[in-house]
Amino acid sequence: MYLVGETVVYGLMGVCVVEAVGELDMQGADKGRSYYTLAPVHRDGKIFAPVDTSVAMRRAMTREQAMELIHSMPAIERDTYESSNPRLLDEHYRTYLKSGDCVDLVRVVRTVYAKGRLAAEKGRRLGQVDERSMRRAEEMLYDELAFALEMRPDEVRDFICVTLGDK
Repeated sequence: MYLVGETVVYGLMGVCVVEAVGELDMQGADKGRSYYTLAPVHRDGKIFAPVDTSVAMRRAMTREQAMELIHSMPAIERDTYESSNPRLLDEHYRTYLKSGDCVDLVRVVRTVYAKGRLAAEKGRRLGQVDERSMRRAEEMLYDELAFALEMRPDEVRDFICVTLGDK
């Protein structure tokens, strides 16, 4: 169970601060059931999630963990899954996205980036599923790294490039 004030990553919603834990007095909430009231760090709004939710939830990474992840990025293997069926490809990427695991998110970004380079060499463009999945993986990854590194999400890509010597 998470405590008020803790920072968590909640499913596809990203980094959130636990504002309250307890029953909700609102329509649609189950009486006697405990909920987390979550406030997204980089977005507006509130999320009410049952304490016993099946949605992936974990503590947000620390600065040290973020730096360790960034330094490990070049060694993270790309995915070898291939499919010309957009539905199957989307399902495959969603598995990585739903896990919320940062290594999985890096894997999606690296995979689609490599596919994009290959497509460009052939005078083609990436498919919509690839583009959408990479964009979502980057949003989720940069959201958490930004929190851990105390910066804005739009600063993360450049920080990674500078840190890894790609700029």
